[in-house]
Amino acid sequence: MFRTAARRLLGAGFTTSRLLRLPKPRPTTIIPYSYCTSSTESPIGNQSVNPNQSDTAREEGHRRDESSRKPRAEFEEEQARVLAASLRHVPRLGWTEEAMIAGSRDVGVSPSTVGSFSRKEAALVEYFMDDCLQLLIDRVDSGLDLQNLIPSERVSKLVSIRLEMQIPYVSKWPQALSIQAHPVNVPTSFKQRAMLVDEIWHTVGDGASDLDWYVKRTVLGGVYSTTEIYMLTDDSPEYRDTWAFLDDRVKDAFDLKKSIQEAKYFAQDIGAGVGKSFQGLMNVHKGWS
Repeated sequence: MFRTAARRLLGAGFTTSRLLRLPKPRPTTIIPYSYCTSSTESPIGNQSVNPNQSDTAREEGHRRDESSRKPRAEFEEEQARVLAASLRHVPRLGWTEEAMIAGSRDVGVSPSTVGSFSRKEAALVEYFMDDCLQLLIDRVDSGLDLQNLIPSERVSKLVSIRLEMQIPYVSKWPQALSIQAHPVNVPTSFKQRAMLVDEIWHTVGDGASDLDWYVKRTVLGGVYSTTEIYMLTDDSPEYRDTWAFLDDRVKDAFDLKKSIQEAKYFAQDIGAGVGKSFQGLMNVHKGWS
Protein backbone atom coordinates (compact mmCIF):
# COMPACT_ATOMS: atom_id res chain seq x y z
CA MET A 1 0.00 0.00 0.00
CA PHE A 2 1.19 3.49 -0.76
CA ARG A 3 1.35 6.33 1.69
CA THR A 4 -1.70 8.32 2.70
CA ALA A 5 0.14 11.35 1.41
CA ALA A 6 0.11 9.97 -2.11
CA ARG A 7 -3.59 9.28 -2.01
CA ARG A 8 -4.32 12.77 -0.71
CA LEU A 9 -2.06 14.33 -3.31
CA LEU A 10 -3.40 12.48 -6.33
CA GLY A 11 -7.12 12.48 -5.68
CA ALA A 12 -9.26 14.05 -8.38
CA GLY A 13 -10.25 17.53 -7.28
CA PHE A 14 -7.82 17.11 -4.40
CA THR A 15 -8.90 18.44 -1.05
CA THR A 16 -6.73 17.71 1.93
CA SER A 17 -8.24 16.08 4.95
CA ARG A 18 -5.92 18.05 7.23
CA LEU A 19 -6.89 21.71 7.52
CA LEU A 20 -5.15 24.56 9.24
CA ARG A 21 -6.34 24.82 12.82
CA LEU A 22 -7.58 28.39 12.94
CA PRO A 23 -7.85 30.19 16.31
CA LYS A 24 -11.05 29.28 18.12
CA PRO A 25 -12.21 32.84 18.99
CA ARG A 26 -12.67 33.45 15.28
CA PRO A 27 -14.06 30.27 13.79
CA THR A 28 -13.69 30.34 10.06
CA THR A 29 -14.86 27.89 7.50
CA ILE A 30 -11.97 27.11 5.21
CA ILE A 31 -12.59 25.85 1.76
CA PRO A 32 -9.40 23.96 0.98
CA TYR A 33 -7.62 25.01 -2.15
CA SER A 34 -8.29 22.13 -4.51
CA TYR A 35 -5.36 21.07 -6.52
CA CYS A 36 -4.34 17.98 -8.32
CA THR A 37 -0.98 17.02 -9.71
CA SER A 38 -2.61 15.22 -12.55
CA SER A 39 -5.23 16.36 -14.98
CA THR A 40 -7.87 14.08 -16.43
CA GLU A 41 -6.10 12.12 -19.05
CA SER A 42 -7.03 12.90 -22.65
CA PRO A 43 -8.49 9.82 -24.23
CA ILE A 44 -6.40 8.65 -27.10
CA GLY A 45 -9.11 6.50 -28.58
CA ASN A 46 -8.66 4.11 -31.44
CA GLN A 47 -5.72 5.45 -33.34
CA SER A 48 -5.13 4.49 -36.93
CA VAL A 49 -1.93 2.54 -37.36
CA ASN A 50 0.43 3.31 -40.17
CA PRO A 51 1.32 0.04 -41.97
CA ASN A 52 4.89 1.32 -42.16
CA GLN A 53 5.03 2.00 -38.45
CA SER A 54 7.67 0.00 -36.57
CA ASP A 55 6.68 -2.78 -34.17
CA THR A 56 8.13 -0.75 -31.28
CA ALA A 57 6.04 2.28 -32.17
CA ARG A 58 2.94 0.13 -32.51
CA GLU A 59 3.57 -1.42 -29.11
CA GLU A 60 3.99 2.02 -27.54
CA GLY A 61 0.77 3.19 -29.16
CA HIS A 62 -1.01 0.13 -27.80
CA ARG A 63 0.25 0.86 -24.27
CA ARG A 64 -0.99 4.43 -24.50
CA ASP A 65 -4.36 3.25 -25.76
CA GLU A 66 -4.60 0.81 -22.84
CA SER A 67 -3.58 3.55 -20.41
CA SER A 68 -6.34 5.84 -21.64
CA ARG A 69 -8.95 3.21 -20.81
CA LYS A 70 -7.78 2.45 -17.26
CA PRO A 71 -10.23 3.17 -14.43
CA ARG A 72 -9.45 6.44 -12.69
CA ALA A 73 -8.56 4.89 -9.33
CA GLU A 74 -6.14 2.44 -10.93
CA PHE A 75 -4.60 5.21 -12.98
CA GLU A 76 -4.01 7.39 -9.90
CA GLU A 77 -2.49 4.48 -7.99
CA GLU A 78 -0.14 4.00 -10.91
CA GLN A 79 0.81 7.68 -10.79
CA ALA A 80 1.57 7.37 -7.08
CA ARG A 81 3.88 4.44 -7.78
CA VAL A 82 5.68 6.47 -10.42
CA LEU A 83 6.16 9.48 -8.12
CA ALA A 84 7.43 7.35 -5.25
CA ALA A 85 9.90 5.54 -7.50
CA SER A 86 11.01 8.80 -9.13
CA LEU A 87 12.40 10.21 -5.89
CA ARG A 88 15.37 7.84 -5.93
CA HIS A 89 16.45 9.37 -9.25
CA VAL A 90 16.19 13.00 -8.10
CA PRO A 91 19.75 13.20 -6.62
CA ARG A 92 21.12 12.34 -10.07
CA LEU A 93 18.54 13.76 -12.49
CA GLY A 94 16.97 16.51 -10.42
CA TRP A 95 13.29 17.35 -10.13
CA THR A 96 12.72 16.63 -13.78
CA GLU A 97 10.59 14.72 -16.22
CA GLU A 98 13.61 12.49 -16.83
CA ALA A 99 13.54 11.39 -13.17
CA MET A 100 9.85 10.59 -13.52
CA ILE A 101 10.42 8.56 -16.68
CA ALA A 102 13.17 6.62 -14.89
CA GLY A 103 10.81 6.04 -11.97
CA SER A 104 8.06 4.75 -14.26
CA ARG A 105 10.45 2.21 -15.74
CA ASP A 106 11.48 1.07 -12.26
CA VAL A 107 7.90 0.09 -11.46
CA GLY A 108 7.17 -1.40 -14.87
CA VAL A 109 4.90 1.40 -16.05
CA SER A 110 4.96 2.89 -19.51
CA PRO A 111 6.81 6.24 -19.60
CA SER A 112 3.74 7.60 -21.38
CA THR A 113 2.09 7.75 -17.94
CA VAL A 114 4.30 10.74 -17.14
CA GLY A 115 2.33 12.65 -19.75
CA SER A 116 -0.77 12.38 -17.57
CA PHE A 117 0.68 14.85 -15.06
CA SER A 118 -0.43 18.38 -15.89
CA ARG A 119 2.55 19.89 -14.01
CA LYS A 120 5.19 17.19 -14.16
CA GLU A 121 8.10 18.58 -12.11
CA ALA A 122 5.74 20.37 -9.74
CA ALA A 123 3.84 17.12 -9.16
CA LEU A 124 7.06 15.45 -8.05
CA VAL A 125 8.02 18.26 -5.65
CA GLU A 126 4.50 18.44 -4.23
CA TYR A 127 4.40 14.69 -3.73
CA PHE A 128 7.67 14.90 -1.79
CA MET A 129 6.44 17.78 0.37
CA ASP A 130 3.19 16.03 1.18
CA ASP A 131 4.93 12.74 1.88
CA CYS A 132 7.41 14.43 4.23
CA LEU A 133 4.55 15.98 6.18
CA GLN A 134 2.96 12.56 6.54
CA LEU A 135 6.30 11.10 7.67
CA LEU A 136 6.60 13.83 10.31
CA ILE A 137 3.06 13.15 11.53
CA ASP A 138 3.78 9.42 11.66
CA ARG A 139 6.97 10.08 13.63
CA VAL A 140 5.04 12.12 16.20
CA ASP A 141 2.19 9.61 16.38
CA SER A 142 4.64 6.75 16.89
CA GLY A 143 5.76 8.24 20.19
CA LEU A 144 8.34 10.95 19.52
CA ASP A 145 9.39 12.08 23.00
CA LEU A 146 8.96 15.83 23.36
CA GLN A 147 7.68 15.90 26.93
CA ASN A 148 11.01 16.76 28.55
CA LEU A 149 11.72 19.63 26.15
CA ILE A 150 10.69 23.25 26.56
CA PRO A 151 8.53 24.67 23.71
CA SER A 152 11.42 26.28 21.82
CA GLU A 153 13.35 22.99 21.90
CA ARG A 154 10.28 21.15 20.63
CA VAL A 155 10.00 23.50 17.68
CA SER A 156 13.70 23.11 16.86
CA LYS A 157 13.41 19.34 17.11
CA LEU A 158 10.42 19.13 14.76
CA VAL A 159 11.87 21.54 12.20
CA SER A 160 15.19 19.70 12.18
CA ILE A 161 13.44 16.34 11.71
CA ARG A 162 11.58 17.74 8.73
CA LEU A 163 14.64 19.39 7.16
CA GLU A 164 16.70 16.22 7.60
CA MET A 165 14.34 14.60 5.10
CA GLN A 166 15.71 16.96 2.45
CA ILE A 167 19.37 16.09 3.00
CA PRO A 168 19.46 13.36 0.30
CA TYR A 169 18.18 15.97 -2.17
CA VAL A 170 20.01 19.04 -0.89
CA SER A 171 22.15 19.46 -4.02
CA LYS A 172 18.99 19.61 -6.13
CA TRP A 173 16.84 21.55 -3.68
CA PRO A 174 17.44 24.98 -5.28
CA GLN A 175 15.69 23.56 -8.33
CA ALA A 176 12.76 22.47 -6.16
CA LEU A 177 12.52 25.96 -4.65
CA SER A 178 12.51 27.44 -8.15
CA ILE A 179 9.67 25.12 -9.16
CA GLN A 180 7.69 26.03 -6.04
CA ALA A 181 8.19 29.73 -6.74
CA HIS A 182 6.63 29.51 -10.21
CA PRO A 183 3.37 31.53 -10.18
CA VAL A 184 1.30 28.50 -11.16
CA ASN A 185 2.72 26.49 -8.24
CA VAL A 186 2.79 29.16 -5.51
CA PRO A 187 -0.73 28.48 -4.11
CA THR A 188 0.03 24.80 -3.56
CA SER A 189 3.53 25.50 -2.24
CA PHE A 190 2.23 28.07 0.22
CA LYS A 191 -0.55 25.76 1.38
CA GLN A 192 1.83 22.85 1.98
CA ARG A 193 4.22 25.00 3.99
CA ALA A 194 1.35 26.51 5.97
CA MET A 195 0.12 23.02 6.82
CA LEU A 196 3.62 22.02 7.95
CA VAL A 197 3.98 25.06 10.21
CA ASP A 198 0.50 24.55 11.64
CA GLU A 199 1.24 20.88 12.34
CA ILE A 200 4.44 21.81 14.19
CA TRP A 201 2.69 24.39 16.37
CA HIS A 202 -0.15 21.98 17.08
CA THR A 203 2.34 19.29 18.12
CA VAL A 204 4.19 21.73 20.36
CA GLY A 205 0.90 22.47 22.10
CA ASP A 206 0.28 26.02 20.96
CA GLY A 207 -2.96 27.52 22.20
CA ALA A 208 -2.60 30.99 20.70
CA SER A 209 -5.62 32.90 19.44
CA ASP A 210 -6.37 35.93 17.29
CA LEU A 211 -3.28 37.89 16.21
CA ASP A 212 -0.82 35.69 18.10
CA TRP A 213 -1.99 32.69 16.05
CA TYR A 214 -1.05 34.39 12.79
CA VAL A 215 2.14 35.97 14.14
CA LYS A 216 3.47 32.67 15.47
CA ARG A 217 2.80 30.82 12.24
CA THR A 218 4.32 33.56 10.10
CA VAL A 219 7.40 33.73 12.32
CA LEU A 220 7.86 29.96 12.27
CA GLY A 221 7.35 29.93 8.51
CA GLY A 222 10.18 32.43 8.27
CA VAL A 223 12.38 30.39 10.61
CA TYR A 224 11.80 27.31 8.49
CA SER A 225 12.46 29.12 5.19
CA THR A 226 15.63 30.88 6.32
CA THR A 227 17.03 27.67 7.81
CA GLU A 228 16.15 25.79 4.65
CA ILE A 229 18.11 28.32 2.57
CA TYR A 230 21.02 28.38 5.04
CA MET A 231 21.22 24.61 4.77
CA LEU A 232 21.95 24.85 1.04
CA THR A 233 25.33 26.51 1.66
CA ASP A 234 26.29 24.64 4.82
CA ASP A 235 29.34 22.43 4.42
CA SER A 236 29.85 21.73 8.14
CA PRO A 237 29.91 18.10 9.33
CA GLU A 238 26.38 16.69 9.62
CA TYR A 239 24.98 20.20 9.05
CA ARG A 240 25.93 21.28 12.56
CA ASP A 241 26.01 24.96 11.58
CA THR A 242 22.48 24.66 10.19
CA TRP A 243 21.13 23.22 13.44
CA ALA A 244 22.92 25.91 15.45
CA PHE A 245 21.45 28.55 13.13
CA LEU A 246 18.00 27.00 13.60
CA ASP A 247 18.31 26.97 17.40
CA ASP A 248 19.30 30.65 17.42
CA ARG A 249 16.41 31.66 15.16
CA VAL A 250 13.90 29.72 17.25
CA LYS A 251 15.19 31.27 20.48
CA ASP A 252 14.84 34.72 18.92
CA ALA A 253 11.30 33.87 17.83
CA PHE A 254 10.42 32.90 21.40
CA ASP A 255 11.82 36.16 22.73
CA LEU A 256 8.61 38.14 23.09
CA LYS A 257 10.49 41.43 23.06
CA LYS A 258 11.84 40.66 19.60
CA SER A 259 8.97 38.69 18.11
CA ILE A 260 7.36 41.50 16.14
CA GLN A 261 10.67 42.74 14.72
CA GLU A 262 11.77 39.19 13.93
CA ALA A 263 8.47 38.57 12.20
CA LYS A 264 9.16 41.49 9.88
CA TYR A 265 12.56 40.14 8.94
CA PHE A 266 11.35 36.58 8.50
CA ALA A 267 8.35 37.58 6.41
CA GLN A 268 10.70 39.14 3.85
CA ASP A 269 12.27 35.71 3.29
CA ILE A 270 8.98 33.94 2.73
CA GLY A 271 8.23 35.87 -0.46
CA ALA A 272 7.41 39.33 -1.66
CA GLY A 273 3.66 38.82 -1.61
CA VAL A 274 3.56 37.33 1.87
CA GLY A 275 6.11 39.85 3.11
CA LYS A 276 4.01 42.81 2.01
CA SER A 277 0.86 41.37 3.53
CA PHE A 278 2.55 40.67 6.83
CA GLN A 279 4.24 44.07 6.86
CA GLY A 280 0.78 45.58 6.71
CA LEU A 281 -0.32 43.35 9.56
CA MET A 282 2.63 44.49 11.64
CA ASN A 283 1.83 48.14 10.94
CA VAL A 284 -1.73 47.56 12.09
CA HIS A 285 -0.43 45.86 15.23
CA LYS A 286 1.84 48.84 15.96
CA GLY A 287 -1.15 51.10 15.59
CA TRP A 288 -2.93 49.12 18.29
CA SER A 289 0.02 49.47 20.70
